[in-house]
Amino acid sequence: MSTVVAPPSPAVRAAAAERLAGLATPAGALGRLGELGVWLAAAQGQCPPAPLDNVRLVIFAGDHGVARHGVSAYPPAITPAMVRTFVLGKAGVSALAAAHGIHVRVLDLGVDDDLEGVPADVQAHKVRRSSGAIHLEDALTAEETTQALAAGRAVAREEIAAGAQLLLSGDMGIGNTTPAAALVAAALGVPAEEVTGRGTGIDDKVLNHKQAVVQQALLRAGDRLDDPIETLAAVSSADLAATVGFLLEAAESGVPVLLDGLMSVACALTADRIAPGAAAWFAGGHRSTEPAQALALEKLGLEPVLDLGLRLGEGSGAVAAVPLLRSAVALLRDVALLADLIPDAPDA
Repeated sequence: MSTVVAPPSPAVRAAAAERLAGLATPAGALGRLGELGVWLAAAQGQCPPAPLDNVRLVIFAGDHGVARHGVSAYPPAITPAMVRTFVLGKAGVSALAAAHGIHVRVLDLGVDDDLEGVPADVQAHKVRRSSGAIHLEDALTAEETTQALAAGRAVAREEIAAGAQLLLSGDMGIGNTTPAAALVAAALGVPAEEVTGRGTGIDDKVLNHKQAVVQQALLRAGDRLDDPIETLAAVSSADLAATVGFLLEAAESGVPVLLDGLMSVACALTADRIAPGAAAWFAGGHRSTEPAQALALEKLGLEPVLDLGLRLGEGSGAVAAVPLLRSAVALLRDVALLADLIPDAPDA
């Protein structure tokens, strides 16, 4: 288990809040943008905060054994096809990232394919081909869980070494909302029906089956769900466990993370179980259509920046929210202080 994670600088947070209050704007007029600016300043340890010039997204890809058991609207063959699309820079998130100057990296942690012709660095951290069908067997062995967590940590260190000021985690893997829902249910102690959503767009019949599969996975894991590492082995996947490691390393290294949809938030919730306090380094990028994501965000105390009905995954919601974080930084940096404009003005 990790130790408790120290929060972003309380002293800088106080200084940023004071600066926000002193800007030449009506009190509270900047709303959430003001709050985000204060959070970023505290996370960076400086006031005003530096511009977010180096934002880096890592997409963790993997297949899930449960996808072959009727829980998704799409076949598992989509996963390797999408990895190739990321490499080509032609996916939905690729377009958004290019528009906003965000570096994108895709990694195969558990894709059920050899991915011939794909650059070797994409598979440098691969744990296995597909993860176990969680309602019937563990997703990972203990050794694979450790390996996946370590892989995610290593990737975070690499991105931080490349100068990341803000990290984003994305996902790709048909069936991944099923283990992600199980992670949230395990953390919150709620039944499958409260956390299981429609994923890529399943109908009512498939949704009922998916709920039953998640509940069977939870029952199979039993008391192991009380331990977050055991939870990862029992009901997650290689890509999700690596995402948890990525988030842990970021928080422990003092680098803020903008979360995406269900997979990202489920992993953030698990990271905070492993290292209490990690959540203070996370911000919610967007509200997805999955019920488990809303429950997890509430538990983490995070209000998402965007609510656009997005359910693409890939990190797309977080990428779409980056311009608002950059706006928050610009406001806290570049708006004049009222005291400089009107030296004798009374305090707000």
